[in-house]
Amino acid sequence: MTYLLAPLVAWTIAQTAKVIIYSLRARRLNLRVLAVTGGMPSSHSAIVMGLTTAVGKHAGASSPSFAIALIFSFVVMYDAAGLRRAAGRQAAILNRLVEDLVHMRGVQEQKLRELLGHTPVEVLVGAVLGVAAGLIL
Repeated sequence: MTYLLAPLVAWTIAQTAKVIIYSLRARRLNLRVLAVTGGMPSSHSAIVMGLTTAVGKHAGASSPSFAIALIFSFVVMYDAAGLRRAAGRQAAILNRLVEDLVHMRGVQEQKLRELLGHTPVEVLVGAVLGVAAGLIL
């Protein structure tokens, strides 16, 4: 339980912040953000950095467990900000192409989800949230 508390608290705070931020923007309660990827802050970054910080704090920064957790965190955060964001941009372009096909030839296709990843700032804020939760708990 020592290693699970910080990541779970960081994830909960990130998800709660996401609901508050997007609800304020929409001027109504928006719980849909809990089921979609992307958004501020990155709960992926918060949970992995919460885990990494907890492992570093309890097992030591020179432990093999900390090294594994840190590398795992970098992979997750890179994926959140890099690969999935690029896939989202490609989905936006494909959606525009499909719209053109609908207008030109009447071809109907389901729209692809465009918000798949995080901006670097969203990843950074999530990571800081995770580190803070790991250090405090």
